[in-house]
Amino acid sequence: MARSCGQRLLSFDRRLGVRFVAGADEAGRGSLAGPLVVAGVLLDYELLRGSRVRPLSTLNDSKQVLHEEREALFHAVIGCATKVSVRIVPVREIDSFGLHRSNLAALRAVLSDLNPPADACLVDGFRLGNTAPPHSAVVDGDARSAAIAAASIVAKVLRDRLMRRLDALFPRYGFRSHVGYITPAHSRAVRMYGPCELHRRSFDAACYEAA
Repeated sequence: MARSCGQRLLSFDRRLGVRFVAGADEAGRGSLAGPLVVAGVLLDYELLRGSRVRPLSTLNDSKQVLHEEREALFHAVIGCATKVSVRIVPVREIDSFGLHRSNLAALRAVLSDLNPPADACLVDGFRLGNTAPPHSAVVDGDARSAAIAAASIVAKVLRDRLMRRLDALFPRYGFRSHVGYITPAHSRAVRMYGPCELHRRSFDAACYEAA
């Protein structure tokens, strides 16, 4: 019988041969508006066996699942994880320090938050420098590691929820539908009304030039 995606991701982590595996990932890196949300998830592979691990059988990269599935997986991750850490990086910080620098700092922070300390820390694609806990950068990690995929689910769900709530404060821009990413409708709204305080001025976007 073919293994599910979740089983494949869990097997990747188990092959590390350690008990505690941490994964870190972000949501909103390519967004025109809104914060960056970074999550760290700690999984205890000594406890995640049998019925305890079953809720993660459908785990997948957050970009590969629909909204309803992500919400269900979010609750599964929260129920199965030993610890979850989240950092919300506001627009003003992204514009002041740069997206990449802000992202790396938040990834370092969420991994440092996790307790007990992980035996293995995995990050989706980035090396975080010597001030971070010892870690490995995994290319396409959210499609390979259960811990990273779990972090991607947490970050994406929390960011989407936040952007949909912020839509009530800035109803002209359609944040409820595109959650801050560039779409034709979003670009038209920025050209028509100008950017609001949620828009990243450091983002090089053609719609800003016409605003």
